[in-house]
Amino acid sequence: MEGGAGRGLGCQKIMDGKVNNGNSSNKVVPSCCLKAMASTPELDAKCHSTVVSGWFSDSQSSPDKAAKVLYFNNPMWPGEAHSLKVEKILFKEKSEFQEILVFESSTYGKVLVLDGIVQLTEKDECAYQEMITHLPLCSIQSPKKVLVVGGGDGGVLREISRHDSVELIDICEIDKMVIDVSKKFFPELHLGFEDPRVQLHIGDAAEFLRCVPEGKYDAIIVDSSDPVGPAQELVERPFFETTARALRPGGVLCSMAESMWLHTHLIQDMISICRDTFKGSVHYAWASVPTYPSGVIGFLICSTEGPPVDFFNPVNPIEKLEGALKYRRELRFYNSEVHSAAFALPSFLKREVTLLRGSPNPVQRICVN
Repeated sequence: MEGGAGRGLGCQKIMDGKVNNGNSSNKVVPSCCLKAMASTPELDAKCHSTVVSGWFSDSQSSPDKAAKVLYFNNPMWPGEAHSLKVEKILFKEKSEFQEILVFESSTYGKVLVLDGIVQLTEKDECAYQEMITHLPLCSIQSPKKVLVVGGGDGGVLREISRHDSVELIDICEIDKMVIDVSKKFFPELHLGFEDPRVQLHIGDAAEFLRCVPEGKYDAIIVDSSDPVGPAQELVERPFFETTARALRPGGVLCSMAESMWLHTHLIQDMISICRDTFKGSVHYAWASVPTYPSGVIGFLICSTEGPPVDFFNPVNPIEKLEGALKYRRELRFYNSEVHSAAFALPSFLKREVTLLRGSPNPVQRICVN
């Protein structure tokens, strides 16, 4: 996961220079972009009145502090909140880039939080990590060189390690403290770093990609946090252009692409940029992750010009990779059926994101012996 949150979020249309015409006072700002307001001192004083940013005490009258029940509440999406009951705060510290929290919840196990935003929980991390990894890697034959942008918790590395064709796994993470915290509190994710094919690079991913030889990678996976602070540039045109340059012909990108329930205008703009940049194909997929805002997360998946990529029907099915289903940890969410189903889009999304209206429906290939 790359970057932090709460340091100013701009609408992607503004980021890409499409709407910033000097009349911003007349524009209606989408509600999802209002989440940056949660970082203002005035609202911070109202929302964060107890332990630390994003932590709340239940409104009990008992003077006994031990009797109070703590909750984690995410104030970054106006008008909604998802609370997790806290059993114990395990870690809280500020790195050079963001505030890092780890707590033990009563129902989702340990939880990793960056700048007030839940990044993963032990219970449902499988859905995000498995989908963002295997959607691209199972769509191409024998991937050999893979780059992970962000992903300091190690979960994506763990999933890439299931693919024995992979020879090199580069990872560029800006915040070393995320890696260290994961090693201590999330060893089942951090084990991804133990793979000898992994080469760790600490630094800015955009700068790293600018120095990468053209066509180096078969696949690039962008495991970023929300597009705010240092992570904002990971959804802008220059980053996608350098990413496309680093991929071989027919290479694939998979990037976190927000929630279809909250961020359709961001999805529209990201797809628009990628269709201009990647000359192969561009699609949107999604998965259910209960502890993410609205309970779902999207993935933007693209291919560069070259050998055509059929994202809907995995040509490198995980079920046929020897030992992959149970490598270190049994797959809990992803399979080939879920892969194809992830590209089936709700009608409202196709109406609101005009660039998706022509998207074909995925067709599952059924083999009868």
